[in-house]
Amino acid sequence: MKNFIISLKYLKKYDIMSHNRDIIVKRRFSMSDKTIIEKQIAELREKIEYHSRKYYIEDAPEISDYEYDKMFYTLVRLEEENPEFADANSPTRRVGGEALEKFEKITHTYPLKSLADVFSYEELGDFVRKIKEEYPDADFSVECKIDGLSVAIHYENGELVYGATRGDGLVGELVTENIRTIGSVPLKIPYKGTLEVRGEVYMPKSSFERVNAEREESGEVLFANPRNAAAGSLRQLDSKIAASRGLDIFVFNLQYCDKNFASHDETFDFMRNNNFKVIPFAKIVKDTDAIIDTIKEIGEKRGTLPFDIDGMVIKVNSLALRKEIGEGSGTPKWAVAYKFPPEEKETELLGIDIQVGRTGVLTPIANLSPVRLAGTTVSRATLHNLDFIRERDIRVGSTVTVRKAGDIIPEIVSAKNTEGLPVYKFPENCPACGEKVSRGDEAAIRCTNSACPAQLRRNLVHFASKGAMDIDGFGPAVADALCDKGLVNSVADIYYLKEEDLLSLERMGEKSVKNLLGAIETSKTRGLAKLLYALGIGQIGDKTAEALAQNYTDIEDFFTVSAEKLTEIDDVGDIVSKCVCDFFAHPSTRETIDRLKSAGVVTASAKKEKTDNRFEGITFVLTGTLPTLTRSEAEEIIISHGGKTSSSVSKKTGIVLAGAEAGSKLTKAEQLGIKIIDENEFRRMLED
Repeated sequence: MKNFIISLKYLKKYDIMSHNRDIIVKRRFSMSDKTIIEKQIAELREKIEYHSRKYYIEDAPEISDYEYDKMFYTLVRLEEENPEFADANSPTRRVGGEALEKFEKITHTYPLKSLADVFSYEELGDFVRKIKEEYPDADFSVECKIDGLSVAIHYENGELVYGATRGDGLVGELVTENIRTIGSVPLKIPYKGTLEVRGEVYMPKSSFERVNAEREESGEVLFANPRNAAAGSLRQLDSKIAASRGLDIFVFNLQYCDKNFASHDETFDFMRNNNFKVIPFAKIVKDTDAIIDTIKEIGEKRGTLPFDIDGMVIKVNSLALRKEIGEGSGTPKWAVAYKFPPEEKETELLGIDIQVGRTGVLTPIANLSPVRLAGTTVSRATLHNLDFIRERDIRVGSTVTVRKAGDIIPEIVSAKNTEGLPVYKFPENCPACGEKVSRGDEAAIRCTNSACPAQLRRNLVHFASKGAMDIDGFGPAVADALCDKGLVNSVADIYYLKEEDLLSLERMGEKSVKNLLGAIETSKTRGLAKLLYALGIGQIGDKTAEALAQNYTDIEDFFTVSAEKLTEIDDVGDIVSKCVCDFFAHPSTRETIDRLKSAGVVTASAKKEKTDNRFEGITFVLTGTLPTLTRSEAEEIIISHGGKTSSSVSKKTGIVLAGAEAGSKLTKAEQLGIKIIDENEFRRMLED
């Protein structure tokens, strides 16, 4: 296999280093010849895009992931060192960039219209017959209807200019940075004219399962189906999050091209030749019977496809004929969408198990008499929570109707034959540790015992994760091994591990043990905010943990503070405050914190010297880009003068400090009548 790093003849000297499995190129050449470097960067971009196309679109990779990564990280380093050669459509932009304040609106030049739906073969036959009566030679394209989010992607002179959501068909939102993160979207194309395509952004089933598993691990609400997941991911203001979700796209229409075509299938060939990933299984047929045969053929494969479809689209193939047929009231008369009926099966509910998640949430799981559904055998289904069970009167022994949400996650739709069966009683005690469970205003029922064995493994991984205590080398494998050997029973035990304990684990040599013990020692000084997040308290993310630590500087404060008092903090509501109070009220938490303290873990915020108290009692919200101050610098100044900061605007907000390109926070502040200042006024307040 050709090694493209070695073949880059324009590199005078280089040295490839391996660090944490990332391949980084360390520059050892003169920067005097910018032409050589620019040419090298261009060559790398071209080759990376070529191999991206082979991987994402053609499913025919020519090089290993290792070789691809070497090229990619070489380009990353060269672009960092030579910012004058920046390109919005560089492959390096696929990993995401700076987070946006909001999405800008855009009026579509070429409207993204919806299609009329048909729900039976009879309705479909009527559509075809009307066309055939007037145009007997008409043929039709039959295509998969991908269940995702419709977008328009615009190109000029061979380069991606913008990408936008459909919105209402006339006005959408610019999501260009997120579109760029999708590997199958070409950033540059051979055609140099004006071009706009329409496609469907979707989340593959494998990505959906991975993302939901990650969300479950972190105690977040699960996505209901791949479509919701795709829509939520594409509308992330932080493109790095969008990049992590594993989105994909199928292009299904040529919205505009300053080149003429005779038929829809001809445009498909053109789009393929320009490196677009077009809708699969598209077929040109002549009559209703052939359309129905194609629908049935694809319908039988539906459960085995790696992506979700909710129907088939039938379009007149001739573009000239489409113009003659024309438009109806908001929808074209030359196309319809046939919607698949959701596949549902009845089976018996044999029992209900309770799973305990990382944050202590108890989730009921239905044990079912096995039934074939959407291509797989289903024997278990989520029941979500107690409210879900009560609303549907689900009882053990009843006949339940099951379907797959998004053709992936089995769920119970309804129950019958419940008469005489006992009403399901949710356990009052955690099935893993026997402790009393708690339910507040939220639907979730939780075990608040931080030492619960069902939560331990995942708690350990979360505690050591990068956003928490950041213990390098402490991953799932180490956590599992420690639990299996009984060396840890709580997160505090991490700080009492000895060299001989770690050496007893498989695949842990002296060097690895030394590094891990060093990382554990270093983590002791992360501070209160990181510790609060690391403890895995229900509903507490990193931002909320920072807000708590800003208002209460010692972890001991949380053992005595009331829920009512906590709600005075911006970003802390009733549910969050109850989760915090329940957590610190449990005896096991007291023990954990005492042991962390004894081990030398910092449990209080470093006291910062206050310049004065001129901002005391004032909560600031920062939005936009300030001329000379970074956001963190401005926050430090505010806190040093007795003020507080918050990430969201509310009635509790005292002042909004706004910079360039301030977004929705500014708008909300104006609506609420909150004082808005710029950096100049902020500095004047400091001088007074």
